[in-house]
Amino acid sequence: MSHDGSPPDPPQPDPSQPGAPGDQPNPYGAPPPPNPYGGAHAAPPPPNPYGQQQPGPYGEPTPYGDTNPYGGQTASVPPPNPYGGQPATGPAFVFGGYASWISRVVAYLIDAFLGGLAAFPIWIGYGLLFANATTTTDAQGVDHVHFHSAGGSTVLILIGVLTGLAFFVWNQCIRQGRTGATIGKSVLAIRTVHADMQPIGAGLAFLRYLLNIVNGLPCYLGYLWPIWDDRKQTFADKIMSTYVIKASEPQPPAS
Repeated sequence: MSHDGSPPDPPQPDPSQPGAPGDQPNPYGAPPPPNPYGGAHAAPPPPNPYGQQQPGPYGEPTPYGDTNPYGGQTASVPPPNPYGGQPATGPAFVFGGYASWISRVVAYLIDAFLGGLAAFPIWIGYGLLFANATTTTDAQGVDHVHFHSAGGSTVLILIGVLTGLAFFVWNQCIRQGRTGATIGKSVLAIRTVHADMQPIGAGLAFLRYLLNIVNGLPCYLGYLWPIWDDRKQTFADKIMSTYVIKASEPQPPAS
């Protein structure tokens, strides 16, 4: 059945009533919870179980307390040596004045005597050579000495060379480099050191010994120079910046 005219408009909903389009429910569910890391309701961070917190390199607290073990702005002084004693550079000696020239001469004579004892097999070997030597006279009346080398004398000479060289390396280089003194200098309570009162090391001790050739030029003047030098240095000491001082014991560690 037909009707004349357009159909009437549908009834408009009342905005004041529930269910209006302006009051539709959130299609994604309940609203999100408050941010626990910021805003007025931010929860405080948990307490640091290791002590006072320090800012890390990115602003976060570090769990190590006052000292950041990885360096940066929060790094403190390095931890103490767990093995005790002085740093790895070795002990510094107490300066008791520069060693006198006569004390250095006496120390040298002691070391020379001990070096001769270490090389004593050489003298035995040479003694055997001279004992077996024969002398002949030629037609002009000139005497000629002939040495007859035996196996024993040659072996003794070689052994003496090795033992003498080993004693030199140990006493002059290794011992003096580490402790500041050869055996002779230990007896006289003197040490060879740098300006910081530290031993000079084995390598520099060997180089200093080689530079003694400078002390002999000219006329052994370098060996006599400590007699009037203010710091009692030979020419080799001045080149190496070394000093021979009176010092019997290392400086005790500070308490």
